[in-house]
Amino acid sequence: MSLLFLPVTHSLMYFYTASSGVTNIPSYVSVGLVDDVQISYCDSNINRAIPKQEWMKKVDSKYPTYWEEETQTCWEKQKTFRLNLEIAKHRFNQTEGAHIFQQMIGCEWDDETGEVSGYDQFSYDGEDFIILDLRTQTWIAPKQQAVFTTYKWNQNRYAVEYETSYLTQTCVEWLKKYVDYGRSSLLRTDLPSVSFLQKSSSSPVSCHATGFYPDRAEMFWRKDEEEVYYGVVKGEILPNNDGTFQMSVDIDLSSVTPEDWSKYECVFHLTWFVFSTTDLNKMDILIVALPIALVVIFLIVGIGLILYMRMNGERWIFCLPFPVF
Repeated sequence: MSLLFLPVTHSLMYFYTASSGVTNIPSYVSVGLVDDVQISYCDSNINRAIPKQEWMKKVDSKYPTYWEEETQTCWEKQKTFRLNLEIAKHRFNQTEGAHIFQQMIGCEWDDETGEVSGYDQFSYDGEDFIILDLRTQTWIAPKQQAVFTTYKWNQNRYAVEYETSYLTQTCVEWLKKYVDYGRSSLLRTDLPSVSFLQKSSSSPVSCHATGFYPDRAEMFWRKDEEEVYYGVVKGEILPNNDGTFQMSVDIDLSSVTPEDWSKYECVFHLTWFVFSTTDLNKMDILIVALPIALVVIFLIVGIGLILYMRMNGERWIFCLPFPVF
């Protein structure tokens, strides 16, 4: 068993969604995420921003008006997004039906190299509409209907430069704070127990992992260090009663000679770790599915943490403009 520490990439993101003609959901929703974990929420029905994680309440101690300002932003974004949705519908010559306008914005930070990056992009009805190229500091229009908007936004160099500065500096500074606030929860890792299962000699071999947390995991079979796709069936990640998760990935080895089984291994990725099983020749073929012993190799891999913040003066609240198309 070996352990290798690798750099961790953190990121933060917000999703803003405005819709029309869609029933049973609010016409506007904003969701904040950290490490794929929802931290905040606001919609046009409740009209206030609320924390979704207990540790997010720590923000109040230093920023007592945090949630009031978040609520104000929710109101302002609603107005702008509803207007932009109507403008997009007009440009696509649409008057009826269900339509959705979204923005995804955030930043990333490598805690070992210090490398940072940011992104901001809008979509309409599930397709890219406007994208910020942070490298060239220009807005790009994947759709002809967005050309006029990108031309207008690119003329405002101050706004583009300000957003670039925000995404690569201010956003990252507050990302580090969020990671610190939620460290005990965000960086929690429960390692799985892994078993080989096979019902009969002609059945697929199942690699089963259970008891792991979080659910950001991937598992696959590989041969001679190369991932195997043929004859492989991946199962979904399912919850256990104790709050942990389980998953399986099967492989059909009926055409493989026992002598070649040692070339196959099951690999399990869980945010921080990579587990690699060993020699399949040690597996007993059982009519009843029973776990077998295995050896694992631990490798820490990159983790994605998602968040996007807002900034107002000395406070953390984001003050990027809410531009109209």
